[in-house]
Amino acid sequence: MEGACKGAKAAGGTTVGILPGATAEQANAYVDIPIATGLSLARNLLVVRSSQALIAIEGRYGTLSEIAFSLQLGVPVIGLRTTYSDPQMIEANDAEDAVGQAFASIAGSHAGGSARRRSTA
Repeated sequence: MEGACKGAKAAGGTTVGILPGATAEQANAYVDIPIATGLSLARNLLVVRSSQALIAIEGRYGTLSEIAFSLQLGVPVIGLRTTYSDPQMIEANDAEDAVGQAFASIAGSHAGGSARRRSTA
């Protein structure tokens, strides 16, 4: 996602793009390390397996598959305006909160902590 990479670069981060296509040229301008998989939608599993936490924004089909893989594999999912809801997902109010929740869930998974979950009501 170009917006996430742009924000990470602005904060001094290094970005990695796991691309569905077979060429690195398909990466957006803010990707430092493009990984061209040639796997199309199957690359979504690589995204999840490479993540300690997943931030899902809104949610078209590709995002929904990443949410499903994450929930099945125990990777924390932070939802921001997601179209799908699950009690295991952590709800975020805005982008800054989503990043904070992601870091908290990573730290919590190492320390036995918990994060704010969606209500089931």
